[in-house]
Amino acid sequence: MYLRPSDANATLQLSSKRKRDLLDHYESNVEELDRWREFNAAYHADDLKFMQFLIPPGKRILELGCGRGDLLAALKPSYGVGIDFGAQTIATANSRYPHLGFVLGDVEDPATLDTIEGPFDYIVIADTIGMFEDIDGTMRQIQKLCAPSTRIIISYYSHLWEPVLRAAEAVNLRRKQPKINYIATADFLNLMDLADYEVIRHEQRQLLPQRWLGLGPVINSYVAPLPGIRALCLRTYLVVRPVRQFPERKLSASIVIPCRNERGNIEDAIRRMPRFGAHQEILFVEGNSSDDTFAECERVREAYKDQWDIKVFKQDGKGKGDAVRKGFAAASGDVLMILDADLTMPPETLPKYHAIIESGKAEFVNGTRLVYPMEDEAMRPLNFIANRCFAYLFSFLVNTRLTDTLCGTKVLLRKDYEVLARERSYFGDFDPFGDFDLIFGAAKQNLKIIETPIHYKARTFGETQISRFRDGWLLLKMVWFAYRKLKAI
Repeated sequence: MYLRPSDANATLQLSSKRKRDLLDHYESNVEELDRWREFNAAYHADDLKFMQFLIPPGKRILELGCGRGDLLAALKPSYGVGIDFGAQTIATANSRYPHLGFVLGDVEDPATLDTIEGPFDYIVIADTIGMFEDIDGTMRQIQKLCAPSTRIIISYYSHLWEPVLRAAEAVNLRRKQPKINYIATADFLNLMDLADYEVIRHEQRQLLPQRWLGLGPVINSYVAPLPGIRALCLRTYLVVRPVRQFPERKLSASIVIPCRNERGNIEDAIRRMPRFGAHQEILFVEGNSSDDTFAECERVREAYKDQWDIKVFKQDGKGKGDAVRKGFAAASGDVLMILDADLTMPPETLPKYHAIIESGKAEFVNGTRLVYPMEDEAMRPLNFIANRCFAYLFSFLVNTRLTDTLCGTKVLLRKDYEVLARERSYFGDFDPFGDFDLIFGAAKQNLKIIETPIHYKARTFGETQISRFRDGWLLLKMVWFAYRKLKAI
């Protein structure tokens, strides 16, 4: 149900003189808004493009400080609500976008928020958080409009640009602005912590907020996101999630075991499998082996059918990524888990990964083999060095510290994977490993990613199916691919 449009003739009583001054400023300058937006078209186009990257269409969206509703409408919500304290502004929004709901009110007033029907998938605070008089208090209030999966997108100007922006106003290159709080990102992080949120993504964009004969967009896409340089950018974007934990939650698990030429490890995977979760199912996905692995999977399924819920599938395509997708599509558990059939990641550690998802501490868990000492010859020295280098690059790309992107153990909620699968077209079919399809998809979906160390063991059967040089070249291509898809937007 959409909210009834606010009365265009209504007036809002604001208790704060600062807010009354802000209201007077914006209401008196509303007629100039289109002229200034056209003058700074490149800046606004880049800002909108990145907001559309962060927020897919078809979501439930609430915007706090919506103005005329242009941003909210451009995000194409399935259910969109905007709040603003300007009666003239809200009247304009209602006339432009009658399919959306607009509320005349103060976003810091609990009575205003009480009129809103939540929860929302995304809550947008675009360039208005600097006007709040009690940032952490207001953020605590909007917790009631959040589900555990809600993401709050906060965009603002870097405090380093304050002198430049003031100078631009003085020479009439920027619309006159009222005095707002230019807050450093470190202070924002502290305020989010006080309000029981955690920042899961921090992006900086726009080194040149003008076209400059086409040079601006190129620099903003490919140069501005680079480490070091990005600290000089005009725009900052934070993606935060409410901190919620579920100590009593019990979730079932589906353990997908891709296997190719791993006949000697199949029964051990079952023998060593611990009991955890509300229910477990184990799905072997066999990849056209030459050593009767498929027959061994079927034998083990029959031998342990009274003890375990085991399913066996034969892979249609090639590569681990294809096997994982087939297994996940057939899985019925709440939590999806990958266990490599070489058992270099001990099955005994799976309950720890499951507990992280079950408790709500994270929404995507990646294993890492590079924290604890590993058994002799578990990883060749050249592979170890390459893993370290690629870990740094991928940590930058996905805004999360990752030390071992190629560790086969990855765990996430099935409902999150289903969203990832629906939105996979953004990246396409690019990953034969399956690791990066999941990592990049989780980053694009703004999931909370966390790494958990494992004790990496040497193989006891079979040989590695990774080619260090062929797959090393593929990893380099992955870095460039991810840079274009996640940074150079």
